Amino acid sequence: MKTIKGPAIFLAQFVGDDAPFDSLDGIAAWASDLGYKGIQIPSWESSLIDLETAASSQDYCDELRGTLANYDIEITELSTHLQGQLVAVHPAYDEMFDGFAPPQVQGRPDARQAWAVDQLLLAAKASRRLGLSGHASFPGALAWPYFYPWPQRPAGLVERAFDELAKRWLPILNAFDDAGVDIGFEIHPGEDLHDGVTFEMFLERVNNHPRANILFDPSHMVLQQLDYLGFMDAYKERIKLVHIKDAEFNPTAKQGVYGGYQPWIDRAGRFRSLGDGQVDFRAMFSKLAANDFEGWAVLEWECCLKHPEDGAREGAQFIKEHIIRVTDRAFDDFADAGTDDLANSRILGLD
Repeated sequence: MKTIKGPAIFLAQFVGDDAPFDSLDGIAAWASDLGYKGIQIPSWESSLIDLETAASSQDYCDELRGTLANYDIEITELSTHLQGQLVAVHPAYDEMFDGFAPPQVQGRPDARQAWAVDQLLLAAKASRRLGLSGHASFPGALAWPYFYPWPQRPAGLVERAFDELAKRWLPILNAFDDAGVDIGFEIHPGEDLHDGVTFEMFLERVNNHPRANILFDPSHMVLQQLDYLGFMDAYKERIKLVHIKDAEFNPTAKQGVYGGYQPWIDRAGRFRSLGDGQVDFRAMFSKLAANDFEGWAVLEWECCLKHPEDGAREGAQFIKEHIIRVTDRAFDDFADAGTDDLANSRILGLD
């Protein structure tokens, strides 16, 4: 068994125009003061990292790591959630997702996709230069508008969507394999990979690629009413990254998992700050320890009620208190009688 690394924090929800959230130095100092040991960097935030330079310059990557070392902070992973989303976009979402891309490719789906793929390839090279073993991303979605089978889906529609999704991702997965880096796809509603079954559909089509893995976030499973602890056992070999995020699901006579188009605060399923929701984190951290998870415990703060800085401050201590320092011996070793093969044979009456 291995002791999980952490606490760490995903910075996407904290980057801003004001200090200390407007520079890598400032946000690293802030995170360190709260007790974090690692940061997951959103690669689209130019105030934190220049992805193209990181992919080509070892000196730049060494300087970046040196800056963070001044605050006793490590990079846990880079994230391409926004770029990964653009690898596969259904036309119904073209306009809404255009904002994830630079102006020169907006309104041009083919150019936008090519840009997104290039971003992933840069991320693979940058991750290798930074000495990282994992990477966080979304897979995108072509079939999501048809997740509920009404009107009846034409035969082969979903299969065709997953064939295409796999075709687009296979070269990217190969590039990450060359870099020695795992991709953890966040299992998430809105993505074609939103539960175990859909992950398996994708995995089969990429020939069980060794770099096609999972970013496990229990909050998305609470909102879908999935058995997230059972999921951890079913996919323990593929869970390479985790987001520590809380959620609650309180259905009423008027509203269930679909939320009735309500804002987050009025939905039956809501994201909450750590400890304010329904995730059984003691059981979750026990599973991570028992399943030999080697990665980082990374806070992703999303809450419809609490201020983000309060959630971040409380989250660092919450994660620290839940990380299990695994034992290096069995609790009953004191009673070891020191037997050997011959003694075992005698005990069994086989001597």
